[in-house]
Amino acid sequence: MKDEKLQKALARMGLGSRRQMEEVIKSGRVTVNNGPATIGDRVSQGDEIRVDGRQIKYTSENEKRRRVIAYYKPEGEVCSAKDPEGRPTVFERLPKLTHDRWVMVGRLDINSTGLLLFTNDGEMAHRLMHPSSEVTREYAVRVLGEVTPDIARTLTAGVMLEDGVAKFEDIKEGGGEGVNKWYHVQLKEGRNREVRRLFESQGLKVSRLLRTRYGTIVLPKELRTGRFLELDKKEINTLTDLVSLRPRYGTGLHGAAKEKQERIRNKPLKARRTDTRSDNRNSSAKPKSSASPASRGTRNTRDRNNKR
Repeated sequence: MKDEKLQKALARMGLGSRRQMEEVIKSGRVTVNNGPATIGDRVSQGDEIRVDGRQIKYTSENEKRRRVIAYYKPEGEVCSAKDPEGRPTVFERLPKLTHDRWVMVGRLDINSTGLLLFTNDGEMAHRLMHPSSEVTREYAVRVLGEVTPDIARTLTAGVMLEDGVAKFEDIKEGGGEGVNKWYHVQLKEGRNREVRRLFESQGLKVSRLLRTRYGTIVLPKELRTGRFLELDKKEINTLTDLVSLRPRYGTGLHGAAKEKQERIRNKPLKARRTDTRSDNRNSSAKPKSSASPASRGTRNTRDRNNKR
């Protein structure tokens, strides 16, 4: 019996969403064993799959090692594989994969910082991002102006934006003095600039935004700006449980790779500044973690800032 549906296999290998892969198959761009593919075809180990003539190395879902990395995005990096303006991208500092690719889970705009997840499992990435999964994202946000109780109620009740109603699941004060104050907010969507637009709808301006949590994964306290850590089996399985995916044999770190990550956790690498190869790039100054006790947005905030 064939292992899985073709469109699911292509999505899982990071070529796009399942719906996108269905369109690619419909357009006649995919072949299986030298014959034209159709939606619903099933494939297994040993089948020759080609997309636009390029052979795709197929590995059974149960055999492919599921990997996830947590990256601390700095300001000035673009969330795309390539940028036409020559700005640095979040993919440039990731470890290289052979016959595989990293798929980004969600996005952050160029001026935002914090936690970005990457995985080599396209289906996992798709589920973590899909609105129906209602995966919680948490942010530490510095706002110019006061979020009054009335505004907080409005933002958690729902605000009509240009692309529909949006709201925070929760909003709490996070400290700060003067006109700039910090807030911790949670939401279950990942629309473009949604956090900023929600505050702007109330006449408030976001001056800093840092993602501190995605689903069950909190921005590791030992992770520095511009660095990444690979997650272990337990952390990955909490994510897959969240979106109803079965655990996979070989998931996580093993051997020398596991030992290396443990060394990094015990002795964190120094932060990396954003590259400034192009005159069009924004300033490479990294966020100042000492700006507020709220700058990490979790109960470990003060300890983290003291270590920086």
